[in-house]
Amino acid sequence: MKQLFTVAILSLMATVGFAESKVGYVDVQAAIQKTAVGKKAKENLDTEYNKRKKELDKRKADIEKMGQDLEKKKAVLSEEVLNKKQMELQEEMMKFQKTVGENQLEIQKKEKELVEPILQKMKGTIEKVAVAKGYSIVLEKQGQNVLFAQKEADLTDSVVEAFEKEK
Repeated sequence: MKQLFTVAILSLMATVGFAESKVGYVDVQAAIQKTAVGKKAKENLDTEYNKRKKELDKRKADIEKMGQDLEKKKAVLSEEVLNKKQMELQEEMMKFQKTVGENQLEIQKKEKELVEPILQKMKGTIEKVAVAKGYSIVLEKQGQNVLFAQKEADLTDSVVEAFEKEK
């Protein structure tokens, strides 16, 4: 849908006579990652992720050990005890999966909290750079939205440089 919108705007510009207009693009994600605050946010996020991963890996190992122990004792346990132990193991696995899902959501939320203020400031910087360089339109280069553009139309490095100066 974004591609159609972009193509429609560019077509409209050409037909209305805006041939002298300049169109640029910015890889916003790369720009954020290149800034000092973006690097710090990534570092904070990585620290939080690794802490949680370590805890989850320990819990996973405990559950696996529990399963291995049950498998070893399977032959000597009564059917009733075996069923009870299997239910306990299954319950632990379900709790673990739930915890993994909750952790993923919390990490995503934390990422949004860290990146959103940077993104808002970045948008202002993009506008300033675009106006200063005489660009009429600046697109976001995300995924496949910009299929081709001359290197001169890439404003990412200029935006990062301007962003860092604004501190």
